[in-house]
Amino acid sequence: MSLTDMLATVGGFTLVFYLLKLAWRCWCGFREYVLSEHWQVDLRTYGQWADKTCLSAFYFKLAQRGLNVILVSRSEDKLRMVAKEIENEYGRKTRTIQVDFTEGHSIYPAIAKELEGLEIGILVNNVGMIYTDSFACFLETPDAEQKITQVINCNVLSVPQMTRLVLPDMIERGTGLIINISSAVGVRPQPLLALYSATKIFVKYFSQCLHAEYKSKGISVQCVVPVLVSTNMTHNMEVNRFVKSAPEFAREALNTVGHSSYTSGCLSHALQNVALTVLFPDWFRMSTFLIRNLKKLPKMGKSDRRVCKENQRVSEKEE
Repeated sequence: MSLTDMLATVGGFTLVFYLLKLAWRCWCGFREYVLSEHWQVDLRTYGQWADKTCLSAFYFKLAQRGLNVILVSRSEDKLRMVAKEIENEYGRKTRTIQVDFTEGHSIYPAIAKELEGLEIGILVNNVGMIYTDSFACFLETPDAEQKITQVINCNVLSVPQMTRLVLPDMIERGTGLIINISSAVGVRPQPLLALYSATKIFVKYFSQCLHAEYKSKGISVQCVVPVLVSTNMTHNMEVNRFVKSAPEFAREALNTVGHSSYTSGCLSHALQNVALTVLFPDWFRMSTFLIRNLKKLPKMGKSDRRVCKENQRVSEKEE
């Protein structure tokens, strides 16, 4: 066989390999975002109760799918309002836990006591906090000493601590689902959002490692990586083909359960993540040119907003 024939053979096998890889990814995406609309996992098979670390549209969608819900938030008034709405609308049981995740490790014994004796099948770690209202360098963070600790407590510490509380019982029962909400900001490094971006990459890696460790024991750990959802954090921006409403995103994201352990949550965000990766490679994200221009962008609103993935009215939901 001549050198030309050998190179042609290698090239042919390489082409077939990448075509098969592309076909597999297309099939996985089709199953995850299209077939999942009609081929949904019965979330009740994981357990009777769902625990979520933030008031958001996920509560209503979990109740709609037949689960009792444990509401965790720092706002007692909102806890009561949402609990009453879920009970009246869906006839599901609710429990409320009032805590502030920025307070650190001291809150978890109280949470553990409230969760004792409940068959928690699903945990959604969604609580989050931003610390600035504009793109800014790390040392420009307002009240940096306090905010750094609060962001780490809220965005990072809450995820493994809440997981620690519910995972042993899940393992004993041989089934369980943990959904951790990360962000597209954490998929790639994002200067001027250094601390927030770092907390979200922690959620991604922790989720992937945990899934690998416990999938053999019947535990599914899913990492959700959304782009833009109309929430308090995004100042309730107008919903369009790129920006999802919180209820719609929660519905589509829950549909992906059982189809993928790492997901953008919806087809629109999956396509946007691909586009952002291609159009904004790491070298460009890290460039002085982009950083200089991002710093020129106007402020987005009030600073120090503690945010959950929710709409302007926490009770807003989609029928």
